[in-house]
Amino acid sequence: MGNRMTRFAAGLLAAVSAVSGTACQKSTSTDIIINESLETSGSWQQAETGETYESFEIPELPEFTGMEAVDSSLYVEPVEGLRDDFIRGVDISSYMAQKESGVIYYDFDGNALSDEEFFEFLTQCGVNWVRIRVWNDPADKNGNSYGGGHNDLDTAIFIGRLASKAGMQVLIDFHYSDFWADPNKQKSPKEWAHYTLENKEVAIGAFTENALNQLLAAGVNLGMVQVGNETNSGMAGETDSERVYTLMRAACSAVRSVSEEYDRDIQIALHYTNPESSGFADICGELMDNDVDFDVFAASYYMFWHGTTERLTENLTKIAETYNKKVMVAETSYLYTSEDGDGFANSVSGDTVGVSLPYEISVQGQANAVRAVIQAVKNVGDDALGVFYWEPAWIPVGPASEYDRNYELWEEFGSGWASSYSASYDPDDAGEYFGGSSWDNQALFDFEGRPLESMNIWKYIFSGTTAPLKITGVKDMEYESPIGELVQMPETAQAELNNGENKALPVTWDETAVAEAETAGAGEYVISGVALDEETGMEYPLTCTLYIMNINYVKNPSFEDSDMTMWVVSGDGVGREQDNNKHSGDYSLKFYSEQQVEWTAEQTIEDLPAGSYELSAFLQGGSAGSGALFQLYIIVNGTEYTVDSGVSSWQVWDNPTIRGIMIPEGAEVTVGVRNSAAPKAWGAWDDFALYKE
Repeated sequence: MGNRMTRFAAGLLAAVSAVSGTACQKSTSTDIIINESLETSGSWQQAETGETYESFEIPELPEFTGMEAVDSSLYVEPVEGLRDDFIRGVDISSYMAQKESGVIYYDFDGNALSDEEFFEFLTQCGVNWVRIRVWNDPADKNGNSYGGGHNDLDTAIFIGRLASKAGMQVLIDFHYSDFWADPNKQKSPKEWAHYTLENKEVAIGAFTENALNQLLAAGVNLGMVQVGNETNSGMAGETDSERVYTLMRAACSAVRSVSEEYDRDIQIALHYTNPESSGFADICGELMDNDVDFDVFAASYYMFWHGTTERLTENLTKIAETYNKKVMVAETSYLYTSEDGDGFANSVSGDTVGVSLPYEISVQGQANAVRAVIQAVKNVGDDALGVFYWEPAWIPVGPASEYDRNYELWEEFGSGWASSYSASYDPDDAGEYFGGSSWDNQALFDFEGRPLESMNIWKYIFSGTTAPLKITGVKDMEYESPIGELVQMPETAQAELNNGENKALPVTWDETAVAEAETAGAGEYVISGVALDEETGMEYPLTCTLYIMNINYVKNPSFEDSDMTMWVVSGDGVGREQDNNKHSGDYSLKFYSEQQVEWTAEQTIEDLPAGSYELSAFLQGGSAGSGALFQLYIIVNGTEYTVDSGVSSWQVWDNPTIRGIMIPEGAEVTVGVRNSAAPKAWGAWDDFALYKE
């Protein structure tokens, strides 16, 4: 795979030369010889290689509306009123690299699937769209793949034709980068790295036009184009919003031009993440104010990072009603296991810090999560287009016990999330943490390529299933009790039902263990209990982690309370925010500034009992620059105690702590943080605590 490269460079260079002082016009060359019209699909041939592909007819997809409930091991309730054309999509971008690495996929009867059979199998499960990412040049100068599926244009054409031959529509996701683009990085393609904005504007239009011409000429059933990927922080190496809008306008114009040329309705989607944030809907208004021509506002929504489905519905509804745009979820997923299939750590597991897992980690929990996202999007109304599941086939290329062999395959075929060759392009992230699939525990196929029953969720949402409603387990619990008070253990425990809902059951605790914890004082204790389902007589063992808590004298220490009057915050670009930057709960004190970061936050605490105290907090973030200062402090009667902290990356939390602080009776006490960092530094403070030792 390493030597497979896209073939539109000549047309692109000609286009750029048009703004570099020469007289040539913008190129519309596609490097394709079209033998017949698109209407009859025709055969097509690449001008450079002479490779020819035969025509094909796009078949009708199976219909699932009106189906009666289906026998299944999963409990699934139908999503009432779902339209036939509701997008039930999968991002299958890594498929080709997986197959080249020797991965075999099977159907529910255990039959190995050929390429065409695999995509037909998707449609039988209810899938009607496929999403494919496209990178400009995802290889080093020697042709070695950066990894991540090696998603160049040739790969997109290969996968797109297979999806189209199975009857599905295709969404092309242009990252406008040579590798991963997301909120933390939007690197320019190598070839564009030193372009002026004017040159880059022409280049992005030419790239888009050439790529779409090749896809359409190849017979790909193109229904939507995504201009940029999770573009919250920029696109194609640009971070200034005005410059980003310029590039977006050029790319969207190119899509419109191709759409008109082929007399084809190709929708344009723009893609952002963090739909739980308060300003998410406002992004759409800013795009429209800057004359960006698009049809669909798309969100990434992972419920373990991005808040509740109710919040998702709220923000998407606001976009649809306020700005008259179509909306959809372009990425979602959920884990069915916490196991690691290939020896490369998972992005999300059962014990991952900073994530919320509202459903059980199981195939049933995965199905519940996907159904919940579909319901949340459908609840928006007629402007809701649908949902794409991200990388359901990105499974191990081999078992975790064969890591060395897996590594060779990841390097040769680009089937891991990044190869070592990516260091030449992205040395600080992919080049340092390269390896296999961090998503194999969220696939809709198991580690050996067998489909999970949750793969059928795409059709079960129409029919529902006959499986009875039942308890699948009882959640272990956590409980906090102030030191010195009688511990009142919870009277009920939450049983998990196979529809994702909970049922309260009475619970009996080990009272001897509770009494011993009360006597022992502050600390962490595991208390055993038994929950009883009075309807069936079934008993379910569980545990409760009991925390005997010292008193935290910091008010609103985790910023969960909207009343922030106890905190004095001085400076710009900092405030209480609900997003995935929190350490616990839903909120944190988040900061980001386009300018130099300079701010403080402090709180005065009165009437502290005399004694020795400990002050601590949690900090995470990045892009701080050299000479940055992040400092936790406490001032006692004018004497200041400090400890320095620092940031390294997202959700990597530092826990600065000051111990042995002697506070006399009636002392004047102030706790706080001071921050100084480079422009565009970002991060969050959370979970302040002042305890008596």
